[in-house]
Amino acid sequence: MVASEHIVIAAGPLREFLQRNFEAVAVPAEKAALLAETFVAANLRGVDSHGAQLLPLYLEAIRLGNIHLTGEGRVATESGACMVYDGENSIGQVVSRHCCGHAVRLAREHGLGMVVARESNHFGAAAYWAQMISAQGMIGIVLCNASPLVVPWQGKEPRLGTNPICVSVPGPDTFLLDMATTTVALNRIFKAAMNQEPVLPTGWALDRDGVPTTSTQEAVAGSPMPLGGYKGTGLAVMVEVLAAVLSGGAMLTELHGLRKQGAPMRVGQFFLAIDVTRFMPMEEFVARMRKMRDTLKATAAAPGFSEVLVAGEPEWRMLAERSGSGIPIPMPTWEKLVEASAAVGVEAPQVHFA
Repeated sequence: MVASEHIVIAAGPLREFLQRNFEAVAVPAEKAALLAETFVAANLRGVDSHGAQLLPLYLEAIRLGNIHLTGEGRVATESGACMVYDGENSIGQVVSRHCCGHAVRLAREHGLGMVVARESNHFGAAAYWAQMISAQGMIGIVLCNASPLVVPWQGKEPRLGTNPICVSVPGPDTFLLDMATTTVALNRIFKAAMNQEPVLPTGWALDRDGVPTTSTQEAVAGSPMPLGGYKGTGLAVMVEVLAAVLSGGAMLTELHGLRKQGAPMRVGQFFLAIDVTRFMPMEEFVARMRKMRDTLKATAAAPGFSEVLVAGEPEWRMLAERSGSGIPIPMPTWEKLVEASAAVGVEAPQVHFA
């Protein structure tokens, strides 16, 4: 990206700007702060597809009345280490915070805590929630179904979501898997379109007929490509089973979403906390994780690569960089954020161009 094509903003002012936008559309202050925090956390890690660029879509969903802004959801059933949580169409981040808390509580009592949520909403990046669990000394596993904008392998009609899978472990940075069950998250395709990038990398997308394409516009009208072909579809269906079938919530084409608005999203989510200390002392687990990471990192790099990376490493490096230098936002994206915020009476902060 050449000079003047993006602005740079520090995390604090961006967080405050986002919060003011949510408060302007009647999101209670504490919930608005949580939404802003999850967006900025994604931007800091370089996961811009789940960061500030989502603001206009959230504001539109709120304008349409598709989200219960003051809701908290409720425990539908609890049995041993297992819970079903009814989100009651509340803000997805609010539902997820409750579910993470319950999963950790159940794991402390039983060794494992599993919470499935129904009737929820978009919760941002899955890593935020898996890390919330791992920060409590647990292995956190988080899954989510999503609006049906992805074709099953060998099909050309959307049925599945990008259905993310995330695993986070306690201790220092050794492993954080955060992936969609498509080659890339859908929002990365829309980010490319928003920033007027005409061509996508090979393998990212299919056109409306289910044929691979590198055209951004054809991809927007089509679908992200399932990860590894039929394997990605299988993983997406696995997520659907655990987050939707098991929760008693909406499945497949019953969902709406940020890209398929007009009705409540009805998202299903899955939160699993595993108490490491039921298996071994935490110090031993952390040492074993370090050994595994270091063994992988010691692998000789293939031609064209400088090193072997472990899951989470690019994001940890980006977090360190952006925490100091600020968050870059492409000009087309920033202009849409300024336009959306002006529509709700919020003035954009001062930024500098780079």
